Amino acid sequence: MTFKSGAAQAIGTWFGCGLSPVAPGTVGALGALVPVVIAHRYLGFTGWHWVAIAIVATPVSIWAASRMAEAAGKKDPGRVVIDEVLGTWITLAGASALDWRNIGLAFLLFRIFDIWKPFPIRRLEKLPAGTGIVMDDLGAGVYAALVLYLSNWLNR
Repeated sequence: MTFKSGAAQAIGTWFGCGLSPVAPGTVGALGALVPVVIAHRYLGFTGWHWVAIAIVATPVSIWAASRMAEAAGKKDPGRVVIDEVLGTWITLAGASALDWRNIGLAFLLFRIFDIWKPFPIRRLEKLPAGTGIVMDDLGAGVYAALVLYLSNWLNR
């Protein structure tokens, strides 16, 4: 394994979360929450910090997903979970506070939209290689963030 393929695997599987034999996407989304909780507690990060990080991380995530898809010979290998990580982070933009309720709801809402893929999210899957792998989850994250925001707004 070369350095580049090792880096693509580490990023693409979110440091091994995608290697889970059961529900790797769910494990990846849960793995996305580990740095969220730590950075919120010790650095005061908010949901919007994670949106910025997700945006900055998108190009390298597309690269890693593309490399892994090519190596696996599949359009969207199940072990690629960096897309779930970014989608989960995007969802956090809808949280009024990063407490356990909002973090749990963000996780749940993101997974619902990621699996459901309402219009036009399913169309984003058709984009080439890693772009399609990542962009549909970013779209699911946007939808989930809007629902999370509305939930927070209604429960003020």
